[in-house]
Amino acid sequence: MHATEPRFSPSLIRALANTAMGREDVLPFWFGESDQPTPAFIREAAITSLREGETFYSENLGRLYLRQAIANYLTNLHQRVVTEDRIAVTASGVSALMLASQLLVAPGDRVVTVTPLWPNAVEIPKVVSGQVTCVSLQVQDGRWTLPLDQLLQALTPGTRMLVLNSPNNPTGWTIQREEQVALLDHCRRHGIWILADDVYERLVYAEGMRSAPSFLALADDHDRLIVINSFSKAWIMTGWRVGWMVAPSAMMPDLGALLEYNVSCVSVFTQRAAAIALEQGEPYVEQLRAELAQTKAKLFAALRMMPRVEVPQSDGAMYLFLRVADEDDSMRLATRLIEEVGLGLAPGRAFGPEGEGWLRWCYAAAWKKNQSGIERLARFLSS
Repeated sequence: MHATEPRFSPSLIRALANTAMGREDVLPFWFGESDQPTPAFIREAAITSLREGETFYSENLGRLYLRQAIANYLTNLHQRVVTEDRIAVTASGVSALMLASQLLVAPGDRVVTVTPLWPNAVEIPKVVSGQVTCVSLQVQDGRWTLPLDQLLQALTPGTRMLVLNSPNNPTGWTIQREEQVALLDHCRRHGIWILADDVYERLVYAEGMRSAPSFLALADDHDRLIVINSFSKAWIMTGWRVGWMVAPSAMMPDLGALLEYNVSCVSVFTQRAAAIALEQGEPYVEQLRAELAQTKAKLFAALRMMPRVEVPQSDGAMYLFLRVADEDDSMRLATRLIEEVGLGLAPGRAFGPEGEGWLRWCYAAAWKKNQSGIERLARFLSS
């Protein structure tokens, strides 16, 4: 048999991590997850559910109590009524991305994404044979910024969908309200769907903001908008694989059928834990965000002092995207950092060609670990 080219691009983050995972001499900052376990009050809800024997199938769209909890949470957060008949519980945020693409994208449909971007969000429309066009974020005055005019020009009539992740993984860039208004108006005019990935919306560090700007605060119920979210980041539930999506209520029958064909349903004990996370977790989310803000500020200040290191400022998520002068091959550089000083960062190339030459540092870890990482990077640069 002849070897064939793979149809889909493998994750370079996973490929790099697989070479050094489990090595005690390596400090890993490559994956987008906290080094802390899920809070005990959330774990206890799942344990109680299991003890009570809640191990059976549930509804395709999710248990009503969780859909209502999500609706209440979003209504309170964005001061705009969101009803449970627009909500589906999904087996993770990435599953929601896949469902949205299966729902909307036909072979050959044009999809526009804002990059650098988490590779799954770029590759998933290609799985259903969509044609993906990328518009890159830019660094201006030391900050990640959106070239809005360029993005609007890319959103031509006939474009099927815009995929927008804010706060952004890997850069931390966060969309401004006036940019959302312009994009929503443009997409309404041309019948373009917006798929908004709000997974990091609570991890935003601008003064006085509870949440990053969301299209949910602007859009009408019938707008061509799907918003996806996850319990992974703000409630530290990465391994639980549970998220949600908000879509027009008219799409729910088709979405329920797609859920049946993909995963059937989310486990009930997971849904119990997710509901408790929303109902009791607000103090925890605020505490987590305060800790991340402090860590980010210290890490950013330390990196900016290093020779040859460029690290643009951003407002959200849990990453810094940095580059080292004269180091253009991010995979090679990331490999050298592991081999020479035991520092595990994600290669920027994993987030598209626009990320080549950059490295992503996930700082959702104890400050001592980040501090050790800073020392290792300094040692690498001085050698």
